[in-house]
Amino acid sequence: MLEQKKSKLFSLIIEANHEKFNAARGNGEKVDLENANLRGLDLKAFRMAGISLRGAYLGYCDLRGVDLRGCDLEGASIKCAKISGTYFPENLHADEIMLSITQGTRLRTRN
Repeated sequence: MLEQKKSKLFSLIIEANHEKFNAARGNGEKVDLENANLRGLDLKAFRMAGISLRGAYLGYCDLRGVDLRGCDLEGASIKCAKISGTYFPENLHADEIMLSITQGTRLRTRN
């Protein structure tokens, strides 16, 4: 089930305040984005490395150039997201990415 998180860092994402978000992440603050509803957000300037996006809805997001290599994307959906230049985790096959982009399926990672 998708959630509207009630944390400081989630609020910074919703407010598109990437400077404060990235500074907080640089100071070691943790962010919980599992099952988060991030629909339509511009995430280009956010440092997303190592964040669990398990079950998150990233439909219609702007992910261009975002490094998701260290992220857990199991069960996330990226329907109609902009992904040019996005780095995806090695355990995520290109077919899974395309199915999610075009059909809205949940991503299935491989071990």
